[in-house]
Amino acid sequence: MTKDEIIKFWIESSDENYKDMVALYNSERYSFALFTGHLVIEKLLKALYVKNVAIDVPKIHNLLILADKIGLKLTKKQVNVLKDINAFNIAARYNDAKLNFYIKCTKEYTGKNIEIIEEFRKWLKEKIMQ
Repeated sequence: MTKDEIIKFWIESSDENYKDMVALYNSERYSFALFTGHLVIEKLLKALYVKNVAIDVPKIHNLLILADKIGLKLTKKQVNVLKDINAFNIAARYNDAKLNFYIKCTKEYTGKNIEIIEEFRKWLKEKIMQ
């Protein structure tokens, strides 16, 4: 695969996860909607990694580490957003955190965080297209 094909793969995969996130939210599967939101952002960061660094992306899920490896300039607010989105990955995955996360993921909480994910998604897509 060429570099452009790999970038396209990560973007398209992220777009599919975005649709999944929205569908999960609409079906009231709030914790999994946010878990999938993590994937949306992770895959766009990996597309940006391919664009700016190398075609072999690190096999990691930590969004802050990915952003750092890219050399992405983040505001303090964006760093905090990535910290929060990172937590969705951990909280939805491991049994000791699942119940607390499930309880926390109300419709309002999830909707607010989906809006944040959508905003960050848009920003990353602009960075990829530059």
